[in-house]
Amino acid sequence: QVQVAESGGGLVQAGGSLRLSCAASGRTFSRYAMGWFRQAPGKEREFVAAISGSDSGISYAGSVKGRFTISRDNAKNTVYLQMNSLKPEDTAVYYCAAAGTLAAVLAGGGTWGQGTQVSVSS
Repeated sequence: QVQVAESGGGLVQAGGSLRLSCAASGRTFSRYAMGWFRQAPGKEREFVAAISGSDSGISYAGSVKGRFTISRDNAKNTVYLQMNSLKPEDTAVYYCAAAGTLAAVLAGGGTWGQGTQVSVSS
């Protein structure tokens, strides 16, 4: 089973940018769909973005569309979340997930990382 670990979180001012990385183990990374979720204090976990193993399927939450970009580098076993024009409401712990299909990622299945904190100040 694939294992994932997030990095790249930090503190940034509103309007700034961060790039999160999710490094995955295993020899079959390219077969996995990958996704990003986030959870803010007092709120339930929220879908952010997902990408299929073939890159043919990409999905974004409406709140981040046009600001965030998900991508993957299969040679490096890594998926990225480029976050631009950050807003205070983007503050949350961001989690990476891996599953066999995009649908499984969207459903919250698969393997999850430990999360990385993103804090956006106003």
